[in-house]
Amino acid sequence: MLEPLYLQLAQHDVLSDAERSMLAQVVSGGKEFSVGQDLVSEGSRPIYSTLLVEGLAARYKVLESGGRQFTSLQVPGDFVDLHAFLLKTMDHGIVALSLCRVMFADHTKLRVITEKAPHLGRLLWLDTLVDAAIHREWIVAMGRRSKVSHLAHLICELFIRLQVVGHTNGTSFNLPLSQAELADVLGLSVVHMNRVIGSLRKSAAVNWANHTVTIVDWRLLAQMAEFDPTYLSMTNEPR
Repeated sequence: MLEPLYLQLAQHDVLSDAERSMLAQVVSGGKEFSVGQDLVSEGSRPIYSTLLVEGLAARYKVLESGGRQFTSLQVPGDFVDLHAFLLKTMDHGIVALSLCRVMFADHTKLRVITEKAPHLGRLLWLDTLVDAAIHREWIVAMGRRSKVSHLAHLICELFIRLQVVGHTNGTSFNLPLSQAELADVLGLSVVHMNRVIGSLRKSAAVNWANHTVTIVDWRLLAQMAEFDPTYLSMTNEPR
């Protein structure tokens, strides 16, 4: 069950057998969440951090008007709220966009990692830094990219992140989001979202049918997105 986490951390630096064993001792239990359920709720004070091992989830904020904005998508291998270990109170929620299976890491055990396994602690710290980098890219996309470029960037990012944890099939991956949910990612109306998807399909960079996205021309898609994967820190080097 921890393989997605191992794959993700090992993408950044060598993960030793002892570190894998420590993670297996720290992360335990399990729970399923159906579509629309909160994995973690805004305002809660978790005493554990939640590891997504299967499914797709999203960080989100809700306005007083009822409008919802997704601020990032979470894939298998992500600790969706590792930052709660230090921040304590959640300032946003995390919702399941598909059937999600999770496991939990008690904060008292995470503290032991920071004290007794500094390299593993740094890798987990890097996890939160990549989250922050993803947020920066999303802010740039929201404010400065065309909506077609924004959507192309999202597809590039998800493909890279899902490929690392073995959740792609060739150049295809499953994207189980409705148009309304995609609209919450891009900050659009559903009608506008439909037009943006149509424009991307016409570009011939992707095929998109029945929640399966197939990248036909990566170079064209990356060019449309102005995609630079540096922010994902996918190079394996000493940390």
